[in-house]
Amino acid sequence: MNAPLQMPLLTAEEFLALPDEPGVERWLIDGRVRERRHQDKTMTYRNRRHSRLEAVIAQILRNWLAQQPWPRGEVYAGDAGCILSRDPDVLVGIDVAYVSADMVARQSDATTMLEGVPTLAVEILSPSDTQQDIDEKLAKYLGAGVPLVWLVDPTDQTVVVYRPQSAPELFNIHAELTAEPHLPGFRVPVAKIFGD
Repeated sequence: MNAPLQMPLLTAEEFLALPDEPGVERWLIDGRVRERRHQDKTMTYRNRRHSRLEAVIAQILRNWLAQQPWPRGEVYAGDAGCILSRDPDVLVGIDVAYVSADMVARQSDATTMLEGVPTLAVEILSPSDTQQDIDEKLAKYLGAGVPLVWLVDPTDQTVVVYRPQSAPELFNIHAELTAEPHLPGFRVPVAKIFGD
C-alpha cells in the first residue's frame, strides 16, 4: 500500500504567490497551507464589531506609543501579515500588532510582510474561529517567542493575556489591563476597549 503523497513545504514567498480563490481563507503553518472554505464563495469580511475593536485597540496602543521616547516601534492593524519563523515558514495575519523599534529597523524597504516576532499580537475572536484554529495560532505565537498575546472576546468582553511559560490571565470589564515590562507604562481599563 502506498503512503499518502506529501506536498512540499512552501516558503512565505511561494504562499503569497498562490492565486486568490473566492471563498477560501488561507494561512501558512510550518510550511503547509491551511484553508477554510466559506459556503457563499464570496470574499470574507470582518463584522463591524471585529473591525471596531481592531480600530479601538490600535488607537489605544498608538496613544501609548506617542508617549514613549524615540526610537519608537509601530502599531499595525487589519490582518497585518507577519512571518513569525522560517524553515518551515509560519505566516499569520495579526488583527493588531505592536512591533518594537528594533524589529522595525530590521525591515527593508522591499518588505511587504513583517518579518520577525512582534512584541504584542492581538487576536480578536470571530464567529468563524474554531477552538483548534485559536489554539494552534496561540501555540505558534508563543512558540516563536512573542512575549505578549492578547485574545479578545467581543461576546464576553474579556481579554485573556498569554505569555510564554506562564498561565493565561483573564481580564474582564471591571479590570485594568497592563503590559509590563513589554509596553512600559501601558494601562487601560478593559471597559474602554469595549466602549463601556
